[in-house]
Amino acid sequence: FPRQPDRVAIVTGGTDGIGYSTAKHLARLGMHVIIAGNNDSKAKQVVSKIKEETLNDKVEFLYCDLASMMSIRQFVQKFKMKKIPLHVLINNAGVMMVPQRKTRDGFEEHFGLNYLGHFLLTNLLLDTLRESGSPGHSARVVTVSSATHYVAELNMDDLQSSACYSAHAAYAQSKLALVLFTYHLQRLLAAEGSHVTANVVDPGVVDTDLYRHVFWGTRLVKKLFSWLLFKTPDEGAWTSIYAAVTPELEGVGGRYLYNEKETKSLHVTYNQKLQQQLWSTSCDMTGVRDVTL
Repeated sequence: FPRQPDRVAIVTGGTDGIGYSTAKHLARLGMHVIIAGNNDSKAKQVVSKIKEETLNDKVEFLYCDLASMMSIRQFVQKFKMKKIPLHVLINNAGVMMVPQRKTRDGFEEHFGLNYLGHFLLTNLLLDTLRESGSPGHSARVVTVSSATHYVAELNMDDLQSSACYSAHAAYAQSKLALVLFTYHLQRLLAAEGSHVTANVVDPGVVDTDLYRHVFWGTRLVKKLFSWLLFKTPDEGAWTSIYAAVTPELEGVGGRYLYNEKETKSLHVTYNQKLQQQLWSTSCDMTGVRDVTL
């Protein structure tokens, strides 16, 4: 990939797993990388390690708890005080199959953190992304979904999974919502003529700590066969990095990418009425103005 010395990226969940690998590789390309995360204790060590490995001093950490709207708004405020552009936003952070619990704002955790947190973060940073993109050098929003979205259902009457909680179904629904969000965002950006694109990536099945909440038998299989069945975090990050920097995707959005190739997402994700419905509901939940009305 071409070097990116004058570009700035934010990576959510950049202290661990795929996010860490993504941040490291973007730094290696010369980007100014801001890791947004809630792991304060690990942050200093992670930033030092990336700087050392990439010989890039433009790596920093800013606290952002995606389970708290107040924290997200504070993060955006701190970032904007830096008076720097933003060329790449990678919505990577997430929780997987956690027990039923709520975010600070009372949302089911998968939906609230994986989806709504990134919905709010992206909307609050859109003005900076618009200002930073230019003809031939678009700013890019890259959102990490998952193949679990193929087995998901979006229950607009119970987005909080309160009627019958299943950790797997709640996780899958949050990843489905991210695909619908990306497609609608791309349509909005294209309609206004912005030099900003939005794509969604599927990292594959990656050997990370996300599996700590799954059934012990699954964890045992993972431990025994991870070398055979699972991608490494570096391999899992590759499609995110590709979507963030490849010249092949300049000006191209609304794509679902797996192994650096465009593929079809679940058929319901192309339903524009459902995209709009989810977007409007998300605006109500987060206090974002719905520009599509």
